[in-house]
Amino acid sequence: MLELDQIEKTYQGSHALQRINLSIAPGKTTVLIGPSGCGKSTVLRLIAGLISPDNGEIKIHDSTLTRDKLIAWRHQLGYVIQEGGLFPHLTAKDNVCLMAKYLQWETEAVEKRLNELTELVRLPREMLQRYPMELSGGQRQRISLMRALMLDPEFLLLDEPLGALDPMIRYELQKELKVIFETLHKTVILVTHDLAEAVHFGDELVLMRAGKIIQRGTLQQLLSAPAEPFVEEFVRAQQEPLQKLHSILL
Repeated sequence: MLELDQIEKTYQGSHALQRINLSIAPGKTTVLIGPSGCGKSTVLRLIAGLISPDNGEIKIHDSTLTRDKLIAWRHQLGYVIQEGGLFPHLTAKDNVCLMAKYLQWETEAVEKRLNELTELVRLPREMLQRYPMELSGGQRQRISLMRALMLDPEFLLLDEPLGALDPMIRYELQKELKVIFETLHKTVILVTHDLAEAVHFGDELVLMRAGKIIQRGTLQQLLSAPAEPFVEEFVRAQQEPLQKLHSILL
């Protein structure tokens, strides 16, 4: 179980997060959604230990995350960001194997894990010899996902992982990622601003605004019992363009 308890974070006097309380269900996909600047990526960076809260606690299996536990914690999670964040001077294989080599895995174990992951993300093995600039956007994200999964982490964090891809590639990867999540049964926390993508992936949606959690639940719960007018406005703002496009195509 992963819990955020009364988390606060400010930047130059401005509140990025205001008393956030959030429990993440194990083995499920939780999607943080909301307008730009609402604090959803800040939540992810806090969970990853890239920044520290000003107040409050992050707990993993009832143990508070402290600075001395950060390295061990990071080995339990995979992190994928928009456009992948691959090191351009390393081949795809070296990017994927970076932490395994740091931890001095045996060559046989590394190769076995590479075979498992290339099959999982449906990437031809010969692509591993290429550098990031020689790969398409979709291939780079597959490599980034492989790198995140290399150590077989318990938690998987994804920050707008498909946001920079063209619509066709994004659609294909959405389908493939959904299958991967269902196959691995890991605890996934995904950030997106796209409601359709959130519904596609999420077992639970967490809607944020101005550094606060406004409501959490399924889309049906948000629609049937909105916590405040903003919930309806946010859903309607994303539904109406899709409905208009659908009517035009028909």
